[in-house]
Amino acid sequence: MKIETHTINNIKIAEVITENNIIKSIEDGSQLVADIYYQDFDRIILYEKNITPLFFDLKNKIAGEILQKFSNFRVRLAIVGDFEKYQSKSVKDFIFESNKNRQINFVNSLEEGLIKLSN
Repeated sequence: MKIETHTINNIKIAEVITENNIIKSIEDGSQLVADIYYQDFDRIILYEKNITPLFFDLKNKIAGEILQKFSNFRVRLAIVGDFEKYQSKSVKDFIFESNKNRQINFVNSLEEGLIKLSN
């Protein structure tokens, strides 16, 4: 796993770069938040491909538990991916509601994530 640092408007944003699936469980999500937070970042860009597909099955509550860790640490998150493929109304509603606030955002590109997190 590599952390690319982006600095915009004096705000440090960590972009997590890896080919591996790094969030496979609630514990993995908690560990990532803690690791990044203690490296002095409070804004993270993560890619959908690095998150278990179970995250998007809202019935198992993995997404809620993981995102609660980000909220508890006051770490803002942008998840970059193609979210149009999710046809579930509950997932679409979850993404829509998340994008209404500034804490968790689902975006289509790195550039969009950087803009969201630098405001």
